[in-house]
Amino acid sequence: MRMRWFWILPLAVAATILWLSAQSQYPGGISLPPPLDKAAHAMVFGLLAWLLDLAFQRNRPDLPLYRRHLIVLAFVAFYGATDEWHQSFVPGRSCEFGDWVADTTGGALALLVGNLHLLFTRRLGALSWLRGIPGRFDATKDLILVADPHWSTALTGLEAATASHPQADWLFLGDVFDVWVGLPGMETEAQGAFLDWVDRRRAEGRWVGLWLGNREYFLDGHARHFDLLGEGIGGHLEGEGLAFEHGDLINAADRNYRLWNLVSRSGMLWLVFRLMPGRMARSVSAWMERKLRTTNAAYKLRFPREAFRHAAEAHPGATFLTGHFHTHEVEANGIALPWAHEGRFMVWRNGRVEAL
Repeated sequence: MRMRWFWILPLAVAATILWLSAQSQYPGGISLPPPLDKAAHAMVFGLLAWLLDLAFQRNRPDLPLYRRHLIVLAFVAFYGATDEWHQSFVPGRSCEFGDWVADTTGGALALLVGNLHLLFTRRLGALSWLRGIPGRFDATKDLILVADPHWSTALTGLEAATASHPQADWLFLGDVFDVWVGLPGMETEAQGAFLDWVDRRRAEGRWVGLWLGNREYFLDGHARHFDLLGEGIGGHLEGEGLAFEHGDLINAADRNYRLWNLVSRSGMLWLVFRLMPGRMARSVSAWMERKLRTTNAAYKLRFPREAFRHAAEAHPGATFLTGHFHTHEVEANGIALPWAHEGRFMVWRNGRVEAL
């Protein structure tokens, strides 16, 4: 639910900072010697960054975590520079580069600390986002479910299923390719062919949705291709009793993966990739794919049955779907879909999940 009034809080902090910078000395004659003055700068601008991040979370659910954090940090850095410049005109005050560094560092640390809870909990709204409308044009149509095809150069099974079910809608539940990084120079011909297929399906009046998995990065720029694009938790189709997510965030005990998930979707990594030459970026992408195959093997070998059941029961009255686990499991109202290897797709039909 949007909470536009929440913008008042960061605006109040920003206005307070501006007022304080216009004073020749702090209220009550307070004087902070170094390094306490830098710590005060970091704390105040950290508070500003934290409140801005919360305001964006509550009012812009379409913004991925990396983009939201880049916007917040850019604003804090710009506002800090403006504040320092403004102080240079106030008698008794000076413009110090160290203060601006403290301002920006405080903002970055606040974003880091403010998101540490994402390592330990199922309250993952801060890293979840969606674009589009979570509802189909005609809920009576078959909805083909594709979880974890892990395509590389060939879209195995896609054309055959399209030809045999031309009227069906489609929902992809992540890990569509071995690795898919949505940045210039890092996407493959097969990924371009998949987007062309999506465009053709939609041009023919079919609904196509994609919920991102742990092998998709920075794909929000492709939202125009899909009726629904999202990440994290909270995927659903209105009026159909269907809820879904990829499944990689089910097991809160897998701290190593949670940490990697946050780092790999951070604004810092996005900046690094954007600055890399195309060939180097593709090499890094291939290295990431190899590492993903071998990390946290202990957690991948065992289906987290209890955690999965709790996640499913958080959606009473709905069928809860995931991919990710590469095995067909049923717990309470939850269904983990089998690995869509070699075109092994499923279908949502008449309120039931069946093999296609």
